[in-house]
Amino acid sequence: MSRQKITPAELPATLHAITSDVYQVHIPLPFLLNRVNVYLVRGERGWTILDTGLHHPPALEVWHGVFDALAITPNQIEQIVLTHIHPDHYGLAGWLQAFAPDADVRLSPVERDQARLYWRENGDWISAIRAQLHQHDTPDDLIHAIIDGIDHTRQMTFPHPVRETVIDPGETVRIGDRHCQAIHAPGHADGQLIFFDEGDGLLFSGDHVLNKITPNIGLWSTGDPHPLTRYLASLRALRDLPVRLALPGHKTLIENWSGRIDELLAHHAARLTHIQDAAAKRRGHGGISGYETARALFDFERLTTHEMRFAIMEALAHLEYLCAHGELQREISGGQVRYQSI
Repeated sequence: MSRQKITPAELPATLHAITSDVYQVHIPLPFLLNRVNVYLVRGERGWTILDTGLHHPPALEVWHGVFDALAITPNQIEQIVLTHIHPDHYGLAGWLQAFAPDADVRLSPVERDQARLYWRENGDWISAIRAQLHQHDTPDDLIHAIIDGIDHTRQMTFPHPVRETVIDPGETVRIGDRHCQAIHAPGHADGQLIFFDEGDGLLFSGDHVLNKITPNIGLWSTGDPHPLTRYLASLRALRDLPVRLALPGHKTLIENWSGRIDELLAHHAARLTHIQDAAAKRRGHGGISGYETARALFDFERLTTHEMRFAIMEALAHLEYLCAHGELQREISGGQVRYQSI
């Protein structure tokens, strides 16, 4: 395809050239975390879109501006690749496929199945989350607000893709003209894939490793029962990957891959210690609930409802990690779960 030279001065503020063939696009989000990084990669056969943003008017405005700036027409979009199906990465996949009807949406088998459960079928998942929040002592009014928020976000994932193909972990995936290894990177999302171009040391890291903020590692009743165990194991396994530059789903580019992983490992070690201390204070007084743990970990009153949901699920992931490693004991009475120091 044509490789028209575009200078940085000609690009809109939401579009940034990373290399001669890779562009980062800042797609606005209606949350406190107010943008997601998605990527466009140019190749001889066409453009690859990697992750998408949510379906709401400001995001559509940015995409139209980007297509105009890079002179991209629908027939030039070869494929839409997703690292995972959290709505800020998946929500515009169907809209983009409708714009470029020859482009397959490509994602891992786990994420394909979870997209159907969470965003298409929805009912059973919502019921399970409501029950989970209740079981862990979340107030009824907050549960109601959280469920309303999930449903509102779900509306921003329509239309859904009509054609999907799977990428298996370990597969070599052509992204533009780059040959990238698809690496399973669980924890933040059960089936998340990150894509490593070893020849260039370039990694599309999704939400697995982020600068400035830590990825949310949450325990969802319909997902992996041990997300933090898998996340920490994945970080350790990937620490020495020869990454020159990582392109994350949020915040800034990662130039010190192993150093940032060390920081994330230390962060979770400190969080686990904090939880152990909070549980120890409740020894002999009924233990601590997931909701109480979230309040102990975070400045809870300053969080939005959207953030409170993630805070509770993050607390549960850490509590269950400590149970699995013999540091806490889970007790269930009258349908309520509490955690006791051993």
